[in-house]
Amino acid sequence: MDKGRCLGLIGGLGVGAATHYYAELARLHREQGRSLDLVMVHAETGRVFEFAQAGDRGGMASYLLGFVNRLHAAGAEFVAIPAVTPHLCIQQLVERSPLPLFDIFTPLRRELRTNGIRRAAILGTSFVMDSEMFGALGEIEFVHATKDEQDLIHRTYVEIAASGHATAEQRNGLIKIAQSLCQRGAETILLAGTDLIIAFRQQPAEFPSTDCAALHLADIVQGLLA
Repeated sequence: MDKGRCLGLIGGLGVGAATHYYAELARLHREQGRSLDLVMVHAETGRVFEFAQAGDRGGMASYLLGFVNRLHAAGAEFVAIPAVTPHLCIQQLVERSPLPLFDIFTPLRRELRTNGIRRAAILGTSFVMDSEMFGALGEIEFVHATKDEQDLIHRTYVEIAASGHATAEQRNGLIKIAQSLCQRGAETILLAGTDLIIAFRQQPAEFPSTDCAALHLADIVQGLLA
């Protein structure tokens, strides 16, 4: 079975997200009759959150660049980060990286344009929801969660990332907020945190949603096997 080109994955952000990407990448390669060629490193969620909290995108990029260089030395031809919060520094990282990166915005922008989405809301970490990083999507109007809703979403995200699974209470809390955002005009909810997918892995989301990780994965596989 022929191998695809070698992907470097920056894992650990959190572990459940990297595991999800690993499993899906292997499955998608297998469906194409190809063998996955992968090298992975482990970064720390806490360090990325520290840089995000301080608004230090340059520092975050430098931290992640260390992992990119290790992946490059290990033979990776491309790099992907299976998390949204590190994309706060994606522009700085792209400018300094010795390898091309599969970013999460390119396939998401294409998906929203194809489906004619004009208004969206975000479920992710507080750093993602508070930032303007999704301005990279172009002319999308965002319906924003309230401060209390953001606090609950962020806390739930961190708990799921740490445990690797979601409770019924956590899932129901996310559904309630998402449905409220839709009632306020959001046409789709961007699941902008790979670990949030864990909450809806067994049962579909009970609201119109866009799985950012699934779009990212499809784009990665297409690039690796092209």
